[in-house]
Amino acid sequence: MPVIKNSLPKRDRETAGAALQATLTDLLDLSLVAKQAHWNLYGPRFRSVHVQLDEAAIIARNHADTVAERAAALGISPDGRAATIAGTSGVTAFPSGWIKDSDAVEALAHALSAVTGRLRKRLAEIGPVDVVTEDLLIGLTADLEKQSWMFQAENRA
Repeated sequence: MPVIKNSLPKRDRETAGAALQATLTDLLDLSLVAKQAHWNLYGPRFRSVHVQLDEAAIIARNHADTVAERAAALGISPDGRAATIAGTSGVTAFPSGWIKDSDAVEALAHALSAVTGRLRKRLAEIGPVDVVTEDLLIGLTADLEKQSWMFQAENRA
């Protein structure tokens, strides 16, 4: 029996909860990857890319909080522990050490595209189950796709 009660049927709550948990781990990992790149960046476009990476990290972290709180509102306990993120995130592993600005931009564009691709699949599953969670994921997808566009445009010369 969940600690928090919600009127959504149990099966629908479980479906929404699974989508939210998967999204949470992707977002937390994405925020960590953006910060890793932010701290280790070098190159001629350092300043603009440094700021852009920070913006992406903040957006991912803020959405992670909203996603976790939605899960909690449904009576699903969100799990943002490091081990859970490491074991379940769909974000590609990011290299350690210094990273050239153009490589960081490419890596973030790839990570954002992968996350939004998975979000679109979750949207197809969640739509018939919970329109509130669907709406949250739609807004999140729009914000991440905007970031993806900006990173992709950064590397096109």
